[in-house]
Order: sequence, then C-alpha cells, then structure tokens
Amino acid sequence: MKGGAGLGPGARRARLCIYGVALAFALFAAFLAFAPSLPAPSPSSTSTAWFDGFLASASPYRAKAGAGVRGDISASGNATTSAPPNDHVGGGRGARSNSTGITGADAKAGVTIGGLAQNGTMATAGAPIRIINGSGANASSAEAPTGNNTAVPYINQTGSAVSAAMHGNGDAPPRRGDPSKKRTAQDSAAGSNQKQSTSRAAAAPAAGGSSNSTRNPQKETTAISSQRSAGNSSAVPVMGNVRPAKGAAIAGGGQNKEYSIEEMGRCDMFYGNWVRDDSYPLYPQGSCPHVDESFNCYLNGRLDKDYQRLRWQPSGCSIPRLNPTDMLERLRGKRLVFVGDSLNRNMWESLVCILRNSIKDKRKVFEVSGNHKFRAEGSYSFLFQDYNCTVEFFRSPFLVQEWEVPLKHGKSKETLRLDKIDRSSSRYKNADIIVFNTGHWWTHEKTSLGKDYYQEGDQVYSELNVHDAYRRALNTWAKWVDSNVNPKKTTVFFRGYSASHFSGGQWNSGGSCDKETEPITNEQYLIPYPQKMSILEEVLHGMKTPVAYLNITRMTDYRKEGHPSIYRKQKLSEEERKAPELYQDCSHWCLPGVPDSWNEVLYAKILVKQHQMLHQ
Repeated sequence: MKGGAGLGPGARRARLCIYGVALAFALFAAFLAFAPSLPAPSPSSTSTAWFDGFLASASPYRAKAGAGVRGDISASGNATTSAPPNDHVGGGRGARSNSTGITGADAKAGVTIGGLAQNGTMATAGAPIRIINGSGANASSAEAPTGNNTAVPYINQTGSAVSAAMHGNGDAPPRRGDPSKKRTAQDSAAGSNQKQSTSRAAAAPAAGGSSNSTRNPQKETTAISSQRSAGNSSAVPVMGNVRPAKGAAIAGGGQNKEYSIEEMGRCDMFYGNWVRDDSYPLYPQGSCPHVDESFNCYLNGRLDKDYQRLRWQPSGCSIPRLNPTDMLERLRGKRLVFVGDSLNRNMWESLVCILRNSIKDKRKVFEVSGNHKFRAEGSYSFLFQDYNCTVEFFRSPFLVQEWEVPLKHGKSKETLRLDKIDRSSSRYKNADIIVFNTGHWWTHEKTSLGKDYYQEGDQVYSELNVHDAYRRALNTWAKWVDSNVNPKKTTVFFRGYSASHFSGGQWNSGGSCDKETEPITNEQYLIPYPQKMSILEEVLHGMKTPVAYLNITRMTDYRKEGHPSIYRKQKLSEEERKAPELYQDCSHWCLPGVPDSWNEVLYAKILVKQHQMLHQ
C-alpha cells in the first residue's frame, strides 16, 4: 500500500496529531529565538504584565535557543535586578573588558546595551533602554563607565538607536572643544560614589532633547589649596576677588570667578590680551611708600589712569586675581627672592606693595635693614611679620660677576666674568622661591660691542659676539643652579625680557614714549621674539633642575603706554626742565602698572606648582 492509503482512520488521525505537535514546537522555538526583535506591547497595555512575566519565565529557554543567533554585551550599572540571564557576559554588575563597536545595524539585529534588565538594558543611573528595530530609543543622558574606566556618553532622550560608538578598548571618542584650551579626549569616569575633581563638560547629546539626569554644562572647579608651614597642614583655599568689577571690560574682559588648576597647568598663560577691568589696580596709586621715585608716576605728576586698569587675560584659560592674603599664607615661613636687574626690582616692589595692601597694621611690613631707597647695589628684604615670610631682592644685572682687571700704574679695567656666578648667590640658593632675570644690561653699548670686556679665566676676549657671551653666562648660571639648588625645596622661575618702547632714539639718545596713552592692539606692530630669549629657552631645556619660564616678552610689548616716560622723577635738573622730553624712561614701568600682572601670572604659576606637588 502506497502513501498510507491503506491506513485506517485512527492511524491517520494519530499521524496528523504528531505533525501538529512537531509544528507547534517549531513555532515555539522560533518565537523564543526572535522575540527580542518583535514590537513590545505598550506600557499602558493590559497585556504588559502577562507578556513580561511570560518572557521572564522563558529566559533560560530563550538563552539556549538564541545563543547562536545573537550576543549581548554587558556594561556596569547601578540598578539591581533579579539574576541576569546567562547570556549576559560578566554578570549583573561586571564591567565589560573587551567590547566591540556597536552600529545601527547591530541595533536592528537586536543587540542590547548594558544587559541588566529583562526587557532591554539599564544605563547607569538611568531608565531601561529598549532598542526597537533600530528606531528611536529612550536613553539616559548619564555616562556609563567602560572596561578602562573611560566615560562613554549615551544618547540623550531621543534619537538614533546608538549614537555614540563604543570602541574596542572602551575609550570614549574624542569630544570637540575649544582647541586653544587643549582639551583631552578622555574625561574621568563617573562612578556611583566617585568625587569629581577636574573640570569637565556635559556629554554632548546625539540628538536634541534633554533629560532630568543631564549634567550641568558649567565647569566644575578644582579646589586650590596649600599647606600652612606653621606647624599644621590645614588647607588654605583661594579666596574670591575682593572687589567686583565696576565697569564693563573691553575685549571680552570681566572678572572670572572660577578657575581650573588643570586648565591653568596646560595653558600658555603668556598668550592672550589686555582687557579693561575697573576693579584694578591691585593697590591704590600713591598708597605704597616702597615704590621708588623712578617708578612712582602718580607722585611724579602723571594724571591719566587708564594704564592702571588693564589686566592680562590668557586666551586658553582664566587666571585668578592675585589674592594677597592667600599668597601670604602660601609664603608663611618662607623666602621669595628676586635676583636680577632693575626690571626685577620693578617686579619686586610691585609684589611688596600688593601684599602690603592686605595687611591692616602696616607697621608689621618693613625692610629689615631700615632701607627706604633701593637703587643702590646690594640686597633688600621685606619682612611680613604676621606671616614670618620675606620678599627679597638681590641686585645682579648679569647673574655672573662684574670684575676688574688690574692694569699698569694702579689702574684697572672692568670686565664681565662669564664663567663665575654672582658673589651673592650663596645667600639665596636655599630660598623657597627664586625669580631670576637678566636682559636689559646686555643691550648697553659696552656689552653690545663686546670689545675687551668679556672674560673667562685669565683670558679677556678682544672681541666676542654679545649673543655668544649671553649664552656662556647663562650656561654658567644653569650649571650653578643644577649643582646648588635643591629642586625638592626650591621652586625656580626665570622671567623673560621686558620690551622697551623708545621712539626716535634710545634711552641715552633722545628716545621717547610720553605721547603714548593706549596699548598696541595690532600684533603686526609687536617686535620679533628676541634672539636672547631663544638662547634662554635652549639653556633652560638643557638643565636638570626644572625652571618655570615667565615669558612676559609678548604680553609687555603691547604696553607702550605703561612706562614712566617723563614722569620718572619729581625734582628735575635745570637741563632736564628745559627739555624734559629728552630724558625719558621707556624701559621700566609705572607702579601700579604692568609688573602687577607679571606677579599675577607668578601667583597662578605658584598655584599650579603647589597643586602638582600635593598630587604627586
């Protein structure tokens, strides 16, 4: 009998029943394998509870049936659920350590991100994410940490199924930002109990929309602190600016209240602009008795004040207003020493006046030797009695020794010993902070010509190029620093060349700047970078001791209106009264004025240095 034609009715019914059962099992297996890609019932549907319960109870069978069809990727999460299915790698709270990229095609195939919840996935501190056939998804805007603790932004509320690719090693893709701030592509992971200490921006949304869990896009500021040196180690926070700005600042000015130490550490503080700020100067004009007459333009009759109301604003970061109380706390029990020429004396007097202005009892700030004038050779030291700290100046215009070579008949000749460090060096080598400079004296006639002036050992060179001599002198200084200064105790700075603005001649040939009332605004009129400063940079790079370079050349070159010019002294000689414009100072700076900003940058550099030391 063929085709079962001879079977009785009972046998045929039995065979059909077997076929039906087999077909039912096949359909059920197909359902288990492909259920994740089917539309889910609406949350408001009456069948939701039954549907979710059915899927939950079938989890073990679904895992086995779908193992060869799809793969799930596990990410860490903060939500707790029932025991996860076996196909979720790493368990309930484990972070994935070696993931692959997820594309829109993967989403359409039913890939889940996170792998904690039964009906989709759970993002960190967010709601479940259900990917439905690659269409719009509801995702938390929080960031989930990956295997190497790098934050990966999730999509924000609505948009494409997966908007941020999760790379093979878990790194977050680079985020676009202001290139001048040199932002890094990776930010710290946002753990559930982790404290944020660095500035960071909110994760960029893949598409429009917002969420209750979206981060505040404002930067988080780093606490700036240091340790007192008076026997305890309590942190001293930087205080806010004492006085708010009274007027609108030009060129994007205005007082900044928040600062990031990390940004300041990465930023070139010497590239920027001068901006108007009516909360300046840092001390009232005429209020500081320790300003030399030659720098005290206000007492010498200068009436305009706009040159005092400009502050330096770096392009890549914000630096704080110099807070004298905070700086004195950081200097408690310490020595800050300036070593160099009269331009460093200019900077020293500026800092003494800034710090003194914060002291209520001015009698507790005094020069320890009782000096009131500081133009003579030697050294000077201001003691801030309440803080047991000193701010000192050592005159050393070349950093190497000025010398005399004996000649016949009791005569002598001045030379410059390029191979010997200045005689006073042993007195400041153990200071806590040292700020060196040398530059202007290398432009004078004797040093510029270099004839029978430069000496090494017993040899006096009949002629030596000034740049060669400058390099040799700096190498002598650098070797001394490397051999005598302990970098674990002493922080070393070198302040660069301060630009002069003589017009129509030089300092000794009728050069002038008294008609200048505004700074340079066009960069085309700035001088080229001085060759001597390029030599300085080369020497600094070859040193073992870390030296912070205060490259103030460009920032001062803008300020042609900031010099004393004809306001350099009160009592003029008869010859000077007849033609005061012939006797001008276009090298030094009025106080209050430009050197105050040098000290603000110095303050910012000290903050960065101390922060780095505390976090080593």
